[in-house]
Amino acid sequence: MRILIADDDAASRRVLEATVRRLGHEPVVVTNGIDARELLLHSDGPRLAILDWMMPGLDGLAVCRAVRQRVGPHVYLVLLTSRDRREDKAAALEADVDEFMAKPFDAGELEARLRAGDRLLTLQENLLQAQTALRYQASHDSLTGVWNRAAVREHLSAEIHRARSAGTTVAVVLADLDRFKVVNDSYGHQAGDVILREATTRMRLALRASDAIGRYGGEEFLIVLPNTEPHVAMTVAERARASVYAPMHVDGTRMAMSISLGVASTRTTGHCPDGLIQAADAALYRAKADGRNCVSS
Repeated sequence: MRILIADDDAASRRVLEATVRRLGHEPVVVTNGIDARELLLHSDGPRLAILDWMMPGLDGLAVCRAVRQRVGPHVYLVLLTSRDRREDKAAALEADVDEFMAKPFDAGELEARLRAGDRLLTLQENLLQAQTALRYQASHDSLTGVWNRAAVREHLSAEIHRARSAGTTVAVVLADLDRFKVVNDSYGHQAGDVILREATTRMRLALRASDAIGRYGGEEFLIVLPNTEPHVAMTVAERARASVYAPMHVDGTRMAMSISLGVASTRTTGHCPDGLIQAADAALYRAKADGRNCVSS
């Protein structure tokens, strides 16, 4: 981990650098508060800093206040000073300093406090990663990796709201794998899972960067096409159909799969998400009735 050292005293800097290196970290050294502030406010700046209170440019408290005003990951701030009056400690706490150490500092005590800061930052990072993972799990289908039903419907609602305000058109496509039950019955659910993942990957590659896809249920997928006129939506849906209609291989077995797709647009249904999906579902039913492996609107 990189640790910022901001101190204009050369002797103090040498001791701080040696302490940081002894703990296995990389010291980043500056001699004034302005450089310290710029480094700490950078998106890739050090997450732990040892700041002298009295420095040229900006003092340590001013640097602390600037860091605490930004929105971003927590930076662990250790303030070093020869000031030890009660009002000085109160000012440091008001600036949201994590540690307050008097000069001359004890190297052993500094090491202990840096270890505590490192542990705190590690715990925070682990917590943020866990929260990110939970958010992902809450919004994505665990098998295919695309959005789940609730998330893709929420995305559709947001796109329809945006389209209503901008006067643009949203299209949706409901795609359903043809005769998927035969795959599960003949080859087992594990083979069916492989087919679902492969079909999802192929459809995603056929879509545009602005499009979104979610698993709507079982072998059915909802594709949201923002700012898309009906004829363009038909083209995108046909491209998705063609991408799936190619041989797939599961455990050495060659399988032919296809999908049927129904397309609907706010141009004809209005801006109600449920109405739009119902229209796409009716179009999907027509595609199935027309012999499957086709696109209907």
